[in-house]
Amino acid sequence: MPEVNISHLDKQQVQLLAEMCILIDENDNKIGGDTKKNFHLNENIEKGLLHRAFSVFLFNTENKLLLQQRSDSKITFPRCFTNTCCSHPLNNPGELEENEAIGVRRAAQRHLKAELGIPLEEVSPAEIDYITQIHYKAQSDSIWGENEIDYILFVRKNVTLNPDPNEIKSYCYVSKEELRELMRKAARGDVKLTPWFKIIVETFLFKWWDNLNHLSQFIDHEKIHRM
Repeated sequence: MPEVNISHLDKQQVQLLAEMCILIDENDNKIGGDTKKNFHLNENIEKGLLHRAFSVFLFNTENKLLLQQRSDSKITFPRCFTNTCCSHPLNNPGELEENEAIGVRRAAQRHLKAELGIPLEEVSPAEIDYITQIHYKAQSDSIWGENEIDYILFVRKNVTLNPDPNEIKSYCYVSKEELRELMRKAARGDVKLTPWFKIIVETFLFKWWDNLNHLSQFIDHEKIHRM
């Protein structure tokens, strides 16, 4: 297959395609590393290339959820509304460490800073709760897509925000009813949602949200929910 042309894409986002992410099998066992670019090409996804990822859901002390709209510059799912922060732990010692998912939680802390400008000292890895994992696959367009095992992470804290406009077009805190209204708009085609966010909202999010003080009943580190 000819080399994918990336010359028309945003330069800052193209630089990120060189990041080394974690190659896993379908049970989340690490088997190597590869570039973000290779993991997100549909031709490789069709061959089974699978990587580790995370999705952060950050709630403030009023129990409102921080959402973002991905920037126009994003290579996958531009302009889509999604949860607080989504990315990948990198294939380096600090973010590979698996005990209590500390590597993934470190990656989440790093990305909350990179995307949303949240100071590192405001959200420590210890304040990030690891709930469970989902495995989903989705196409963004004819070239790019996702195939990942996604660690679902919760944070409850008031934070300082200074988003990177190359990553984030807009952001807002929403109540449950405001999120339901956003879902209705998406169903009408008025806005777009990322596929992982839509899956998590429709399957899990509201029951978790109703029990933010009692999340331990939902913590399951054994099962990977196949979506």
